[in-house]
Amino acid sequence: MAVSTHYETVIGIEVHAQLRTDSKMFCACATSGAEGQADAPNTRVCPICMGMPGTLPVINRRAVELVMLTGLALDCHVETEAVRFERKNYFYPDLPKGYQISQYALPLTSDGRLLVPVPSEGREVTIGITRAHLEEDTARMQHARRGYSVVDFNRAGVPLMEIVTEPDIRSPAQARAYGETLRELLRAIGASNADMEAGSMRIEGNVSLRPMGAASFGTKVEVKNLNSFRSLERALEYEVARQATALNRGEIILQETRGWDEENGHTIIQRTKEEANDYRYFPEPDLPPLRPPQAWVNELRARLPELPAQRRARYIDALGLSVYDAGVLTADAPLAAYFDAVVGEGIPAKSAANWITGEFSRLLNQNAADGLRADRVALRPAGLAELIGEVEAGRVSSTNAKTVLAATFESGESPRSVIEREGVGQVSDSGAIGSEIEAVLEEFPSQVAEYRSGKVAVFGFLVGQIMKRTAGRANARIVNEELRVRLDG
Repeated sequence: MAVSTHYETVIGIEVHAQLRTDSKMFCACATSGAEGQADAPNTRVCPICMGMPGTLPVINRRAVELVMLTGLALDCHVETEAVRFERKNYFYPDLPKGYQISQYALPLTSDGRLLVPVPSEGREVTIGITRAHLEEDTARMQHARRGYSVVDFNRAGVPLMEIVTEPDIRSPAQARAYGETLRELLRAIGASNADMEAGSMRIEGNVSLRPMGAASFGTKVEVKNLNSFRSLERALEYEVARQATALNRGEIILQETRGWDEENGHTIIQRTKEEANDYRYFPEPDLPPLRPPQAWVNELRARLPELPAQRRARYIDALGLSVYDAGVLTADAPLAAYFDAVVGEGIPAKSAANWITGEFSRLLNQNAADGLRADRVALRPAGLAELIGEVEAGRVSSTNAKTVLAATFESGESPRSVIEREGVGQVSDSGAIGSEIEAVLEEFPSQVAEYRSGKVAVFGFLVGQIMKRTAGRANARIVNEELRVRLDG
Protein backbone atom coordinates (compact mmCIF):
# COMPACT_ATOMS: atom_id res chain seq x y z
CA MET A 1 0.00 0.00 0.00
CA ALA A 2 1.39 3.40 -0.98
CA VAL A 3 1.43 6.26 1.52
CA SER A 4 -0.02 9.54 0.26
CA THR A 5 2.22 12.57 0.56
CA HIS A 6 -0.85 14.58 1.60
CA TYR A 7 -0.66 13.22 5.16
CA GLU A 8 1.73 13.67 8.05
CA THR A 9 2.44 10.66 10.26
CA VAL A 10 2.10 11.22 14.01
CA ILE A 11 3.35 8.49 16.37
CA GLY A 12 3.61 8.19 20.14
CA ILE A 13 5.25 5.25 21.89
CA GLU A 14 4.47 3.50 25.16
CA VAL A 15 7.18 1.29 26.63
CA HIS A 16 6.76 -1.03 29.62
CA ALA A 17 10.06 -2.10 31.16
CA GLN A 18 10.44 -4.51 34.07
CA LEU A 19 12.76 -3.04 36.69
CA ARG A 20 15.85 -4.83 38.00
CA THR A 21 14.80 -5.43 41.58
CA ASP A 22 15.16 -8.48 43.79
CA SER A 23 11.55 -8.45 44.96
CA LYS A 24 8.15 -7.51 43.59
CA MET A 25 6.58 -4.07 43.70
CA PHE A 26 4.40 -4.43 46.77
CA CYS A 27 5.48 -7.69 48.42
CA ALA A 28 8.63 -9.68 49.26
CA CYS A 29 8.24 -12.34 46.54
CA ALA A 30 11.39 -12.75 44.47
CA THR A 31 11.28 -11.50 40.89
CA SER A 32 13.67 -14.09 39.42
CA GLY A 33 11.91 -16.58 37.22
CA ALA A 34 9.11 -14.18 36.43
CA GLU A 35 9.77 -14.38 32.69
CA GLY A 36 9.63 -18.10 32.11
CA GLN A 37 12.99 -19.13 33.52
CA ALA A 38 13.60 -22.26 35.59
CA ASP A 39 10.88 -21.67 38.22
CA ALA A 40 7.64 -23.62 37.91
CA PRO A 41 4.47 -21.57 37.25
CA ASN A 42 2.73 -20.00 40.24
CA THR A 43 5.58 -20.59 42.69
CA ARG A 44 6.73 -16.96 43.18
CA VAL A 45 3.47 -15.84 44.74
CA CYS A 46 2.00 -14.79 48.09
CA PRO A 47 -1.37 -13.48 49.34
CA ILE A 48 -0.37 -9.88 48.49
CA CYS A 49 0.52 -10.35 44.82
CA MET A 50 -2.40 -12.79 44.46
CA GLY A 51 -4.78 -10.04 45.62
CA MET A 52 -6.19 -11.87 48.65
CA PRO A 53 -8.63 -9.90 50.83
CA GLY A 54 -7.12 -8.24 53.89
CA THR A 55 -3.59 -7.89 52.48
CA LEU A 56 -1.76 -4.56 52.31
CA PRO A 57 0.87 -3.47 49.78
CA VAL A 58 4.27 -2.05 50.78
CA ILE A 59 6.18 0.13 48.29
CA ASN A 60 9.49 -1.24 46.93
CA ARG A 61 12.06 1.53 47.54
CA ARG A 62 14.48 0.24 44.91
CA ALA A 63 11.77 0.38 42.23
CA VAL A 64 11.06 4.01 43.10
CA GLU A 65 14.77 4.75 42.91
CA LEU A 66 15.15 3.16 39.45
CA VAL A 67 12.24 5.16 38.02
CA MET A 68 13.72 8.38 39.40
CA LEU A 69 17.12 7.43 37.96
CA THR A 70 15.48 6.83 34.57
CA GLY A 71 13.66 10.13 34.79
CA LEU A 72 16.89 11.97 35.48
CA ALA A 73 18.58 10.22 32.55
CA LEU A 74 15.67 11.36 30.36
CA ASP A 75 15.96 14.95 31.60
CA CYS A 76 12.58 14.67 33.32
CA HIS A 77 11.22 16.63 36.23
CA VAL A 78 11.26 14.40 39.33
CA GLU A 79 8.30 15.12 41.57
CA THR A 80 9.19 15.71 45.22
CA GLU A 81 5.97 17.27 46.50
CA ALA A 82 3.35 14.58 45.99
CA VAL A 83 3.45 11.37 43.99
CA ARG A 84 0.28 9.35 44.13
CA PHE A 85 -0.49 5.73 43.38
CA GLU A 86 -3.89 5.04 41.84
CA ARG A 87 -6.08 2.08 41.07
CA LYS A 88 -6.58 1.39 37.39
CA ASN A 89 -9.72 -0.71 37.24
CA TYR A 90 -10.32 -3.35 34.62
CA PHE A 91 -11.15 -7.04 34.83
CA TYR A 92 -9.09 -9.67 33.09
CA PRO A 93 -7.76 -13.09 34.15
CA ASP A 94 -4.16 -11.80 34.36
CA LEU A 95 -5.08 -9.20 37.01
CA PRO A 96 -5.64 -10.98 40.34
CA LYS A 97 -6.95 -7.96 42.29
CA GLY A 98 -9.31 -6.82 39.54
CA TYR A 99 -7.33 -3.57 39.36
CA GLN A 100 -3.72 -2.54 38.79
CA ILE A 101 -1.83 -0.21 41.12
CA SER A 102 -0.35 2.43 38.85
CA GLN A 103 0.21 6.20 38.60
CA TYR A 104 -1.78 8.60 36.48
CA ALA A 105 -2.51 12.14 37.67
CA LEU A 106 0.64 12.58 39.80
CA PRO A 107 3.44 10.46 38.27
CA LEU A 108 6.93 10.12 39.70
CA THR A 109 8.67 11.81 36.73
CA SER A 110 7.43 13.85 33.77
CA ASP A 111 8.27 16.37 31.04
CA GLY A 112 11.54 14.97 29.68
CA ARG A 113 13.22 14.41 26.34
CA LEU A 114 15.50 11.98 24.55
CA LEU A 115 17.83 12.80 21.66
CA VAL A 116 17.52 9.96 19.13
CA PRO A 117 19.91 9.30 16.22
CA VAL A 118 18.01 8.05 13.16
CA PRO A 119 20.67 6.51 10.86
CA SER A 120 18.25 5.74 8.02
CA GLU A 121 17.26 9.42 7.86
CA GLY A 122 20.75 10.79 8.49
CA ARG A 123 19.72 13.02 11.38
CA GLU A 124 18.88 13.25 15.07
CA VAL A 125 15.43 14.01 16.47
CA THR A 126 14.34 15.04 19.95
CA ILE A 127 11.44 13.01 21.35
CA GLY A 128 9.50 14.49 24.24
CA ILE A 129 8.81 12.24 27.23
CA THR A 130 5.37 12.79 28.77
CA ARG A 131 6.11 10.75 31.86
CA ALA A 132 7.93 7.76 33.29
CA HIS A 133 5.84 6.26 36.06
CA LEU A 134 5.71 3.21 38.29
CA GLU A 135 3.21 0.38 38.39
CA GLU A 136 2.96 -3.38 38.83
CA ASP A 137 3.02 -5.99 36.09
CA THR A 138 0.18 -8.36 35.34
CA ALA A 139 0.25 -12.15 35.35
CA ARG A 140 1.28 -14.02 32.22
CA MET A 141 -1.33 -15.79 30.11
CA GLN A 142 -0.77 -18.57 27.62
CA HIS A 143 -3.51 -19.38 25.15
CA ALA A 144 -3.73 -22.97 23.96
CA ARG A 145 -5.02 -23.82 20.51
CA ARG A 146 -7.49 -26.26 22.03
CA GLY A 147 -9.64 -23.42 23.32
CA TYR A 148 -8.42 -22.77 26.86
CA SER A 149 -5.90 -20.48 28.58
CA VAL A 150 -3.62 -20.87 31.58
CA VAL A 151 -2.32 -18.16 33.91
CA ASP A 152 1.10 -17.96 35.59
CA PHE A 153 1.07 -15.46 38.46
CA ASN A 154 4.86 -15.43 38.90
CA ARG A 155 4.98 -12.18 36.92
CA ALA A 156 2.06 -10.53 38.74
CA GLY A 157 3.35 -7.67 40.87
CA VAL A 158 6.81 -7.40 39.27
CA PRO A 159 7.85 -3.69 39.31
CA LEU A 160 7.05 -2.15 35.95
CA MET A 161 8.00 1.25 34.57
CA GLU A 162 5.87 2.80 31.85
CA ILE A 163 7.51 5.44 29.66
CA VAL A 164 5.17 7.47 27.45
CA THR A 165 6.33 9.82 24.69
CA GLU A 166 4.76 12.94 23.30
CA PRO A 167 3.35 12.53 19.75
CA ASP A 168 6.67 13.79 18.36
CA ILE A 169 7.62 10.84 16.15
CA ARG A 170 7.08 11.36 12.44
CA SER A 171 8.03 8.04 10.85
CA PRO A 172 8.23 4.31 11.65
CA ALA A 173 12.04 4.56 11.30
CA GLN A 174 12.10 7.20 14.05
CA ALA A 175 9.91 4.98 16.24
CA ARG A 176 12.33 2.09 15.86
CA ALA A 177 15.34 4.34 16.55
CA TYR A 178 13.61 5.68 19.67
CA GLY A 179 13.02 2.16 21.00
CA GLU A 180 16.62 1.14 20.36
CA THR A 181 18.00 4.33 21.93
CA LEU A 182 15.79 3.95 25.00
CA ARG A 183 16.89 0.33 25.42
CA GLU A 184 20.55 1.45 25.37
CA LEU A 185 19.82 4.01 28.08
CA LEU A 186 17.89 1.63 30.36
CA ARG A 187 20.69 -0.92 30.18
CA ALA A 188 23.40 1.69 30.70
CA ILE A 189 21.90 2.93 33.97
CA GLY A 190 21.00 -0.59 35.14
CA ALA A 191 17.27 0.12 35.41
CA SER A 192 16.09 -2.82 33.28
CA ASN A 193 17.40 -5.72 31.22
CA ALA A 194 15.15 -4.30 28.48
CA ASP A 195 15.05 -7.61 26.62
CA MET A 196 12.10 -7.71 24.23
CA GLU A 197 12.50 -11.41 23.51
CA ALA A 198 12.27 -12.25 27.21
CA GLY A 199 9.39 -9.84 27.76
CA SER A 200 11.21 -7.51 30.14
CA MET A 201 10.59 -4.68 27.64
CA ARG A 202 7.32 -4.35 25.74
CA ILE A 203 6.58 -1.62 23.24
CA GLU A 204 3.35 -0.28 21.74
CA GLY A 205 2.83 2.33 19.05
CA ASN A 206 0.02 4.87 18.75
CA VAL A 207 -0.24 6.11 15.17
CA SER A 208 -2.48 8.59 13.37
CA LEU A 209 -2.41 10.63 10.18
CA ARG A 210 -3.37 14.24 9.60
CA PRO A 211 -3.37 16.45 6.50
CA MET A 212 -0.07 18.19 5.90
CA GLY A 213 -0.03 21.51 7.76
CA ALA A 214 -2.98 20.64 10.02
CA ALA A 215 -2.69 21.45 13.73
CA SER A 216 -5.17 18.95 15.14
CA PHE A 217 -4.37 15.26 15.39
CA GLY A 218 -6.12 12.46 13.55
CA THR A 219 -7.73 9.45 15.23
CA LYS A 220 -5.05 7.29 16.78
CA VAL A 221 -4.77 3.53 16.57
CA GLU A 222 -2.73 1.53 19.08
CA VAL A 223 -0.65 -1.37 17.75
CA LYS A 224 0.31 -4.23 20.10
CA ASN A 225 1.97 -7.68 19.93
CA LEU A 226 5.34 -6.25 18.92
CA ASN A 227 8.20 -8.52 19.97
CA SER A 228 11.08 -6.78 18.21
CA PHE A 229 12.07 -3.36 16.92
CA ARG A 230 11.83 -4.69 13.38
CA SER A 231 8.22 -5.71 14.11
CA LEU A 232 7.54 -2.24 15.49
CA GLU A 233 8.80 -0.57 12.31
CA ARG A 234 7.01 -2.99 9.97
CA ALA A 235 3.72 -2.76 11.88
CA LEU A 236 3.74 1.03 11.87
CA GLU A 237 4.64 1.13 8.17
CA TYR A 238 1.65 -1.10 7.44
CA GLU A 239 -0.66 0.91 9.67
CA VAL A 240 0.38 4.25 8.12
CA ALA A 241 -0.33 2.85 4.67
CA ARG A 242 -3.65 1.33 5.77
CA GLN A 243 -4.88 4.58 7.29
CA ALA A 244 -3.76 6.64 4.28
CA THR A 245 -5.65 4.32 1.94
CA ALA A 246 -8.77 4.51 4.10
CA LEU A 247 -8.65 8.32 4.30
CA ASN A 248 -8.20 8.60 0.55
CA ARG A 249 -11.40 6.57 0.16
CA GLY A 250 -13.26 8.89 2.51
CA GLU A 251 -13.51 6.28 5.26
CA ILE A 252 -13.50 7.11 8.98
CA ILE A 253 -10.57 5.86 11.11
CA LEU A 254 -11.83 4.26 14.34
CA GLN A 255 -9.94 4.57 17.62
CA GLU A 256 -9.05 0.97 18.33
CA THR A 257 -6.36 -1.45 19.43
CA ARG A 258 -4.90 -3.62 16.70
CA GLY A 259 -2.51 -6.56 16.96
CA TRP A 260 0.42 -7.23 14.65
CA ASP A 261 0.37 -10.47 12.68
CA GLU A 262 4.08 -11.01 12.01
CA GLU A 263 3.59 -14.02 9.78
CA ASN A 264 1.16 -12.31 7.39
CA GLY A 265 2.56 -8.80 7.75
CA HIS A 266 -0.59 -6.90 8.68
CA THR A 267 -2.46 -5.50 11.68
CA ILE A 268 -5.72 -7.01 12.91
CA ILE A 269 -8.50 -5.50 15.03
CA GLN A 270 -8.49 -6.59 18.68
CA ARG A 271 -10.84 -4.23 20.48
CA THR A 272 -12.15 -0.68 20.64
CA LYS A 273 -9.61 1.53 22.39
CA GLU A 274 -10.46 2.54 25.95
CA GLU A 275 -10.23 6.12 27.22
CA ALA A 276 -8.68 7.02 30.58
CA ASN A 277 -12.11 7.43 32.19
CA ASP A 278 -12.96 3.86 31.24
CA TYR A 279 -10.39 2.69 33.81
CA ARG A 280 -12.04 4.68 36.64
CA TYR A 281 -8.75 5.85 38.16
CA PHE A 282 -8.94 6.81 41.82
CA PRO A 283 -6.29 7.21 44.57
CA GLU A 284 -5.00 3.96 46.05
CA PRO A 285 -6.35 4.07 49.63
CA ASP A 286 -3.79 1.60 51.00
CA LEU A 287 -0.71 3.63 49.99
CA PRO A 288 0.25 7.10 51.22
CA PRO A 289 1.49 9.76 48.77
CA LEU A 290 5.24 9.66 48.08
CA ARG A 291 7.40 12.72 48.73
CA PRO A 292 10.97 11.84 47.66
CA PRO A 293 13.43 14.17 49.45
CA GLN A 294 15.39 16.52 47.19
CA ALA A 295 18.57 15.17 48.76
CA TRP A 296 17.69 11.72 47.43
CA VAL A 297 17.11 13.12 43.96
CA ASN A 298 20.45 14.95 44.09
CA GLU A 299 22.22 11.76 45.19
CA LEU A 300 20.75 9.83 42.26
CA ARG A 301 21.71 12.57 39.83
CA ALA A 302 25.31 12.34 41.05
CA ARG A 303 25.24 8.55 40.56
CA LEU A 304 24.20 8.70 36.92
CA PRO A 305 26.83 6.96 34.78
CA GLU A 306 28.02 8.23 31.42
CA LEU A 307 24.94 7.95 29.24
CA PRO A 308 25.06 6.30 25.79
CA ALA A 309 24.76 9.63 23.93
CA GLN A 310 27.63 11.09 25.93
CA ARG A 311 29.74 7.98 25.45
CA ARG A 312 28.99 7.91 21.72
CA ALA A 313 30.11 11.53 21.38
CA ARG A 314 33.32 10.78 23.31
CA TYR A 315 34.14 7.80 21.10
CA ILE A 316 33.70 9.88 17.95
CA ASP A 317 35.21 13.20 19.06
CA ALA A 318 37.94 12.12 21.47
CA LEU A 319 38.87 8.63 20.23
CA GLY A 320 38.27 9.14 16.52
CA LEU A 321 35.95 6.16 16.02
CA SER A 322 33.46 6.06 13.17
CA VAL A 323 29.79 6.74 13.84
CA TYR A 324 29.12 3.06 13.08
CA ASP A 325 31.71 1.69 15.52
CA ALA A 326 30.57 4.09 18.24
CA GLY A 327 26.96 3.03 17.69
CA VAL A 328 27.74 -0.69 17.88
CA LEU A 329 29.72 -0.29 21.10
CA THR A 330 27.26 1.98 22.93
CA ALA A 331 24.32 -0.27 22.02
CA ASP A 332 25.59 -2.72 24.67
CA ALA A 333 26.71 -1.19 27.98
CA PRO A 334 28.91 -4.16 29.07
CA LEU A 335 30.55 -4.22 25.63
CA ALA A 336 31.31 -0.49 25.82
CA ALA A 337 32.77 -0.91 29.31
CA TYR A 338 34.95 -3.78 28.03
CA PHE A 339 36.16 -1.58 25.16
CA ASP A 340 37.02 1.25 27.56
CA ALA A 341 39.03 -1.16 29.70
CA VAL A 342 40.99 -2.47 26.68
CA VAL A 343 41.80 1.08 25.58
CA GLY A 344 42.79 1.79 29.17
CA GLU A 345 45.48 -0.89 28.78
CA GLY A 346 47.15 1.27 26.14
CA ILE A 347 45.65 -0.25 22.98
CA PRO A 348 44.78 2.23 20.18
CA ALA A 349 41.02 2.85 20.10
CA LYS A 350 40.57 1.82 16.46
CA SER A 351 42.42 -1.47 16.96
CA ALA A 352 40.39 -2.23 20.09
CA ALA A 353 37.13 -1.37 18.30
CA ASN A 354 38.00 -3.59 15.33
CA TRP A 355 38.60 -6.61 17.54
CA ILE A 356 35.69 -6.04 19.92
CA THR A 357 33.06 -5.30 17.26
CA GLY A 358 34.47 -8.08 15.09
CA GLU A 359 35.80 -11.39 16.37
CA PHE A 360 35.04 -10.76 20.05
CA SER A 361 31.38 -9.92 19.31
CA ARG A 362 31.11 -12.95 17.03
CA LEU A 363 32.12 -15.21 19.92
CA LEU A 364 29.69 -13.38 22.21
CA ASN A 365 26.85 -13.94 19.76
CA GLN A 366 27.68 -17.65 19.58
CA ASN A 367 27.03 -17.83 23.32
CA ALA A 368 24.07 -15.43 23.40
CA ALA A 369 21.63 -18.25 24.13
CA ASP A 370 23.42 -18.80 27.45
CA GLY A 371 23.06 -15.14 28.37
CA LEU A 372 26.78 -14.42 28.06
CA ARG A 373 27.68 -10.73 28.18
CA ALA A 374 31.01 -8.98 27.80
CA ASP A 375 31.35 -8.49 31.55
CA ARG A 376 31.07 -12.26 32.11
CA VAL A 377 33.63 -13.39 29.53
CA ALA A 378 36.53 -15.27 31.14
CA LEU A 379 39.09 -13.40 29.03
CA ARG A 380 39.31 -10.07 30.80
CA PRO A 381 40.11 -6.80 28.97
CA ALA A 382 43.79 -7.01 29.96
CA GLY A 383 43.98 -10.39 28.21
CA LEU A 384 42.47 -9.10 24.98
CA ALA A 385 44.79 -6.10 25.17
CA GLU A 386 47.71 -8.53 25.49
CA LEU A 387 46.59 -10.38 22.36
CA ILE A 388 46.07 -7.20 20.34
CA GLY A 389 49.51 -6.05 21.49
CA GLU A 390 51.06 -9.24 20.14
CA VAL A 391 49.38 -8.65 16.77
CA GLU A 392 50.44 -5.00 16.67
CA ALA A 393 54.03 -6.00 17.47
CA GLY A 394 54.04 -8.56 14.64
CA ARG A 395 54.56 -11.53 16.95
CA VAL A 396 51.37 -13.30 15.85
CA SER A 397 49.34 -13.04 12.65
CA SER A 398 45.77 -11.79 12.68
CA THR A 399 44.59 -15.22 11.49
CA ASN A 400 46.34 -17.10 14.28
CA ALA A 401 45.30 -14.43 16.77
CA LYS A 402 41.65 -15.26 16.05
CA THR A 403 42.38 -18.89 16.89
CA VAL A 404 44.08 -17.82 20.12
CA LEU A 405 41.12 -15.58 21.00
CA ALA A 406 38.70 -18.46 20.55
CA ALA A 407 40.87 -20.64 22.83
CA THR A 408 41.19 -18.04 25.59
CA PHE A 409 37.67 -16.55 25.35
CA GLU A 410 36.17 -19.07 27.77
CA SER A 411 39.32 -20.18 29.61
CA GLY A 412 40.71 -16.75 30.45
CA GLU A 413 44.24 -18.04 29.91
CA SER A 414 46.97 -15.60 28.94
CA PRO A 415 47.01 -15.30 25.11
CA ARG A 416 50.80 -14.99 25.18
CA SER A 417 51.05 -18.35 26.97
CA VAL A 418 48.84 -20.00 24.35
CA ILE A 419 50.89 -18.50 21.52
CA GLU A 420 54.11 -19.88 23.01
CA ARG A 421 52.68 -23.29 23.90
CA GLU A 422 50.99 -23.88 20.54
CA GLY A 423 53.87 -22.45 18.55
CA VAL A 424 51.66 -20.07 16.56
CA GLY A 425 53.86 -17.03 16.96
CA GLN A 426 54.52 -15.09 13.79
CA VAL A 427 57.82 -15.57 11.95
CA SER A 428 59.28 -12.19 11.03
CA ASP A 429 62.88 -13.22 10.42
CA SER A 430 63.72 -12.16 6.84
CA GLY A 431 66.32 -14.90 6.47
CA ALA A 432 63.94 -17.70 7.44
CA ILE A 433 61.18 -16.30 5.25
CA GLY A 434 63.65 -15.87 2.37
CA SER A 435 64.56 -19.55 2.53
CA GLU A 436 60.91 -20.56 2.23
CA ILE A 437 60.43 -18.17 -0.69
CA GLU A 438 63.37 -19.68 -2.55
CA ALA A 439 61.97 -23.17 -1.98
CA VAL A 440 58.62 -22.16 -3.44
CA LEU A 441 60.20 -20.47 -6.46
CA GLU A 442 62.14 -23.65 -7.22
CA GLU A 443 59.04 -25.82 -6.77
CA PHE A 444 56.81 -23.75 -9.09
CA PRO A 445 58.99 -22.52 -11.98
CA SER A 446 56.08 -22.36 -14.46
CA GLN A 447 54.12 -20.01 -12.19
CA VAL A 448 57.23 -17.85 -11.78
CA ALA A 449 57.54 -17.66 -15.57
CA GLU A 450 53.85 -16.73 -15.90
CA TYR A 451 54.28 -13.88 -13.42
CA ARG A 452 57.34 -12.55 -15.21
CA SER A 453 55.46 -12.70 -18.51
CA GLY A 454 52.81 -10.35 -17.13
CA LYS A 455 50.27 -12.64 -15.42
CA VAL A 456 50.50 -10.86 -12.05
CA ALA A 457 47.47 -12.70 -10.62
CA VAL A 458 49.73 -15.71 -9.99
CA PHE A 459 51.47 -13.68 -7.28
CA GLY A 460 48.67 -14.59 -4.83
CA PHE A 461 49.15 -18.28 -5.52
CA LEU A 462 52.85 -18.06 -4.67
CA VAL A 463 52.11 -16.15 -1.48
CA GLY A 464 49.65 -18.86 -0.49
CA GLN A 465 52.25 -21.58 -1.02
CA ILE A 466 54.73 -19.73 1.21
CA MET A 467 52.15 -19.30 3.94
CA LYS A 468 51.29 -22.98 3.63
CA ARG A 469 54.92 -23.99 4.11
CA THR A 470 55.13 -21.81 7.25
CA ALA A 471 51.77 -23.01 8.63
CA GLY A 472 50.46 -19.46 8.36
CA ARG A 473 53.09 -18.13 10.75
CA ALA A 474 55.10 -16.05 8.30
CA ASN A 475 54.64 -12.28 8.52
CA ALA A 476 52.47 -11.56 5.49
CA ARG A 477 53.92 -8.10 4.94
CA ILE A 478 57.49 -9.42 4.83
CA VAL A 479 56.43 -12.33 2.60
CA ASN A 480 54.89 -9.93 0.08
CA GLU A 481 57.87 -7.58 0.12
CA GLU A 482 60.56 -10.29 -0.17
CA LEU A 483 58.69 -12.27 -2.81
CA ARG A 484 58.17 -9.22 -4.99
CA VAL A 485 61.87 -8.31 -4.73
CA ARG A 486 62.90 -11.79 -5.86
CA LEU A 487 60.36 -11.99 -8.68
CA ASP A 488 60.95 -8.51 -10.06
CA GLY A 489 64.73 -8.75 -9.59
